[in-house]
Amino acid sequence: QVQLVESGGGLVQAGGSLRLSCAASGGTFSSYAMGWFRQTPGKEREFVGAISRGGDTTGYASSVKGRFTISRDSAKNTVSLQMNSLKPEDTAVYYCAAGPTISPSYIQRTRSGYDYWGQGTQVTVSS
Repeated sequence: QVQLVESGGGLVQAGGSLRLSCAASGGTFSSYAMGWFRQTPGKEREFVGAISRGGDTTGYASSVKGRFTISRDSAKNTVSLQMNSLKPEDTAVYYCAAGPTISPSYIQRTRSGYDYWGQGTQVTVSS
């Protein structure tokens, strides 16, 4: 059983930056591709970005590409999401997720590809 705990959310002005972190425990971190999703009230949880278990492949939603960067630290069992040039529409609860993959270079873009989820952290971007 993998436990995921997000941190780093908060309130920021438009154009600002935040860095989210997700600490993983209880499993073999290198076995899992990691992803970030976000959700606003009344909407489905949407894909933000993902990184392969080998760390060599990343992918992003078109809405955040060029502004957000995902990375992982296998020594610390953490995955981070650096968010720059934030916009009010980035306001959401952000969730970290872990999903097993066979290929070390494969990333998951759909919720069904992830078995474990964190509790979420709120990000609010003011205009």
